[in-house]
Amino acid sequence: MPTILIPYASHDGQAQRIATLLAEHLSNADLHCVLLDLHQAAPEQNALQQASLIVLVAAVRYGKHLPAATRWLQRHRSILNTLALAVISVNLTARNREKCDLNRNTYLKKLLNQYAIKPIAACAIAGKLDYPRYRWIDRQMIRLIMLLTGGPTNPSVSTEFTDWHAVQSFAEQLAELATQRR
Repeated sequence: MPTILIPYASHDGQAQRIATLLAEHLSNADLHCVLLDLHQAAPEQNALQQASLIVLVAAVRYGKHLPAATRWLQRHRSILNTLALAVISVNLTARNREKCDLNRNTYLKKLLNQYAIKPIAACAIAGKLDYPRYRWIDRQMIRLIMLLTGGPTNPSVSTEFTDWHAVQSFAEQLAELATQRR
């Protein structure tokens, strides 16, 4: 059975939740999935080449994708365009519906351009804004960013912006692509 690798880089856990739900949906479509936390261990080139599909789920923190994801992209950039790669950028900009697709999400476009990768599918999914969990300085920095971008600034509120239906729809798209690649 072909394997779908889902390497992810998560800071506060939302990208991991998205990757896990994605794996569940793909597994329900009779596809074998392997989740890999890029903070712990990155898949080696041999595993990448044997996968029928690779789905990178990378969170953005302070305007940049997490270093674990960018190091992985840098390390494997030479072969990624020869493989079936999909990318999900998890960022709060995607809380605005029009900022979810590849052409309108600055973080996603920048990531793909920076590493010169051309995935077979890509999207941005909104994350979670969880002020009570953040350290004081992070809470203040994120409040400033939200103030500048018209987002919520109440430091006692946790807001889940993730569109779980969009995650499921993307999983269905990926299941179709993986099935075609068998």
